[in-house]
Amino acid sequence: MFDLDRWQEIFSSIRSNVLRTVLSGFTVALGLFIFIVLFGIGTGLQNAFTEGFARDAQNLITIFTGKTTIAYKGLQSDRTVTMNNDDYDFLVNSDKEKVGEATPRYQSSLLVKYGKESGTYQVNGTDAEEKYIENRKMLEGRYLNSADLARKQNVAVIGRMVQRDLIKNGSPVGKDLNINGTMFKVVGVFSDDGGDWDERHISVPITTLQQMKKGSDTVSTVFIAYNDKLSPQEAIKYGDELQDRLKARKNVSPDDENGVRVRNNAKNMNDTFTFMAVITAIVTFIGLGTLLAGIIGISNIMVYIVKERTKEIGVRKAIGAKPRSIVALIVQESVVITVVSGFVGVGVGVLALHLIGDSLEEYFIKSPSVGWGTIVMAFIALVFSGLIAGFVPAYRASRIRPIEALRTE
Repeated sequence: MFDLDRWQEIFSSIRSNVLRTVLSGFTVALGLFIFIVLFGIGTGLQNAFTEGFARDAQNLITIFTGKTTIAYKGLQSDRTVTMNNDDYDFLVNSDKEKVGEATPRYQSSLLVKYGKESGTYQVNGTDAEEKYIENRKMLEGRYLNSADLARKQNVAVIGRMVQRDLIKNGSPVGKDLNINGTMFKVVGVFSDDGGDWDERHISVPITTLQQMKKGSDTVSTVFIAYNDKLSPQEAIKYGDELQDRLKARKNVSPDDENGVRVRNNAKNMNDTFTFMAVITAIVTFIGLGTLLAGIIGISNIMVYIVKERTKEIGVRKAIGAKPRSIVALIVQESVVITVVSGFVGVGVGVLALHLIGDSLEEYFIKSPSVGWGTIVMAFIALVFSGLIAGFVPAYRASRIRPIEALRTE
C-alpha cells in the first residue's frame, strides 16, 4: 500500500491516460452528486410537511360541540350541546395516561380599548397549558399561570397584532386594557406561527372570563395533546373514544356528526406519514438506482481499462511481475480514482444543496439537506464497489499467460 514505486506507477498511468481517468471518475462523482441532491430534496419535502403541521401541537385532539341533527333518548334534534368545566375534567381524566397537555377554552368576541384605540378581538379564557397547545412563543413578559386561575386575576396575554393595533408605543407589559368594561393588566405578548389571525387573540384566565359571564362554567372547546408515545392509529382510536364518551354523557346519538365534533391531527399525521413514506421510498429507490448505475459504470470502465492494459500486464509478467502485484496495482489505482472522484461528487452535491437553500419553498421544499452518515455510507459503498470493480477484471487478467497477453490486440 505504501510502496513508493507503485504510487509513482499509478500517477504515471493516470497522467498518461487522462481521458480514461476522467471518464471513470466522472461516473463516480455524478453518482454521488445525484444521490446527495435527490436525498436532500426528499428531506426538504419532509421538512416542509413537518412545518405545515407544527403551527399547533402536532399531537392535538380538538373537541367542540354544536347542534344535534338527530333526535335521541326523547330529546329533540336541533338541540344546542354545551360543555362545562365538569365535562373538561371528565374528558381529561377518563384516560389520563394518554394525555400529554390539555386546556379548556371559553372564547368570546369582545370590545377591547386602550386609550383612544379600540377593536373587537377574540378573547380566550384558558390556562397555562394553552402556550404549549398553540405552540406560542413569548416576545415579552410571561404567560398565564396557575395562580392567575386560582385567584381569578384580571391579567391578559396579548398577541403581537393586538399590540400593534392598540398599544403603539413602548412595552405593553404592565399596561391596562379595557375588555368589555373590565380592566385587565397585560402580563405578556406572544407570537404565533398561525399568522395574523392567531396573533389577534387575547388570552385571560378561564376562571376570570367565566366569572365575567355571570358565573358561567361554559367551555367552548377542549384541547388535548395526546401522549406522543401513542402511534397514529392508537391516537385515532383514542380520539374516537373521547367522542363516544362525550356523546354518551351529553345524550347525543352515536350517529350524530354535528352534536359533538372531534378534530384529530393524528388522522392528518397518519395520511402525512403514509405520503412521506411513499416519497422516501421513491427517493431511496432513485438514489440507490443512481448508486447502482455508478457501480455498473465503474465496473464497465474498469473492465475496459484492464482489457486495454492486457498487453502491459503480459509485459509485466514476462519480466517477472507476480500476479498479486499486478492485481494490487490495478486495484489501488481504481480505489484512488474512486476516492478522489467521490470527494468531488460529495463536495459538489453539498454545495448544490447549500446554494438551493430555501429558494424552492414555493414548491414545498424547505432546507434540503443530507445527513453526513448517509453521505459516508454512500461514499463507502462506491469506494468498495470501485475496489471490487477493479479486483475482478484485474484478477482475471493476472491469470492470463504472458504469451497470450502479448498477442492481444
